[in-house]
Amino acid sequence: MDEYIVVKALENGVNIIGLTSGKDTKFHHTEKLDKGEVFLAQFTDVTTAIKINGAAEIYTKHGKLMSDAK
Repeated sequence: MDEYIVVKALENGVNIIGLTSGKDTKFHHTEKLDKGEVFLAQFTDVTTAIKINGAAEIYTKHGKLMSDAK
């Protein structure tokens, strides 16, 4: 898969969690961002979903999204 997203933290403590799919959904990777930090994530055979907690700008090929604060 060649799908990417970019997450820009708008506050300290934004959590990004990579999730697997299959018989059971499991957490497999976490990152914590502080305000202004940017994280580039790729969907792969292992990462099929990404959960974001905290205020952030999320950029995808489909456009820009905003997540709410905790």
